[in-house]
Amino acid sequence: MSNFSYQVFRAVVEKGTFIQAAASLNVTPSAVSHSVSQLETDLGFPLFIRNRTGVALTPDGAKVLPTVQAILNLEDQLAQIADNINGLNTGRVRLGAFSSVSTNWLPGIIQAFKRETPAVAVSVMQGGFNEIGEQVRTGAVDIGFSLLPVAEANVVPLLKDPIYCITPRDFVPQNGKTMTDADMAKRSFILQQGDYDRDTKAALDRYQVSTNSLVYSVDDQSILSMVEAGLGWGVLPKLALQKLTGDVNIYPFSEPFARTLCLVTNPTTQKSPSVAHMLTVIQTFIQTNYPDNLLPVR
Repeated sequence: MSNFSYQVFRAVVEKGTFIQAAASLNVTPSAVSHSVSQLETDLGFPLFIRNRTGVALTPDGAKVLPTVQAILNLEDQLAQIADNINGLNTGRVRLGAFSSVSTNWLPGIIQAFKRETPAVAVSVMQGGFNEIGEQVRTGAVDIGFSLLPVAEANVVPLLKDPIYCITPRDFVPQNGKTMTDADMAKRSFILQQGDYDRDTKAALDRYQVSTNSLVYSVDDQSILSMVEAGLGWGVLPKLALQKLTGDVNIYPFSEPFARTLCLVTNPTTQKSPSVAHMLTVIQTFIQTNYPDNLLPVR
């Protein structure tokens, strides 16, 4: 239905080269090159900067990308509505999530969704909080799991996720229950790089932990393994700890800290039947598994 040049434009942005975009669309590289050139002529300005390794969006190309993505998403939505009217059950849902949601929530959510709508394709993009928000904003992802605050998107708060301090097994805080200023003094901490820009940073700042006391690991399980080996302490949220293993202690802070998990949706794509159904499945999953932790919808 859509102008083929819009599909080509999106494919080139996603793949980074004309050759890979052509392969994804099952057309020749010359057809991709011609389509991009024609679109640039129609719009009146260059969309890509060509270089030896591939292409990159021009500033003007970046400005039109969300609109082109919105047009393609609307056409997907129209096709799904038409299929539903004709008695079919098709479509796609693109999810974006950070690691602990991908590990602990998505298997159950996708399984429940597939039981009811087996013909709908589900894909998952795993990334950082800011990356997920940007992918939803441009329409490359339909539903994203992120943390508050999130700008420029439709946001549904889900629940509070407490943040804990992870220590070697032989450590016990002075009061036997919670981590205090005295317990935290002169300690080194092992974190994921992407975790230090939000609620984890707020907790460590509160206990005056300097950046010189931080080292970084690749994932949450590695953090537990390093803490278990006595190489430092960790700071992790409850959700991340659900399926991790390690001979460590987990203590709350004397002043509680928590991150707020939320859903982020694109205002255009959330209207499609498959995306709307996925949102219902997600809400049901959260209500069933965390009935006492739900946050009110704003």
